[in-house]
Amino acid sequence: MANIKQQIKRVRTNEKARQANVAFKSSLKTAMKAVYAAVEAKDAQKANETLCYAYKKLDKALAKGIVHKNYVARHKSELATAVNTLK
Repeated sequence: MANIKQQIKRVRTNEKARQANVAFKSSLKTAMKAVYAAVEAKDAQKANETLCYAYKKLDKALAKGIVHKNYVARHKSELATAVNTLK
């Protein structure tokens, strides 16, 4: 454990940021699962709505630096392909 006051503070703030990132990542995965669930149910309307929300979450995660740009591109592509099977 650090014994310098500023480093103790950095450890605390880093832990807070880590917890926030974990929570956001979890909500991102939930949003993506909702798209796949709508595709499984063959509900095109809901699939398009959840796809829009999942895209928003992916873009936000990229902007915050939580995920890599290739992760976002790959998952956007997979989600779009899944939704397009309903058309």
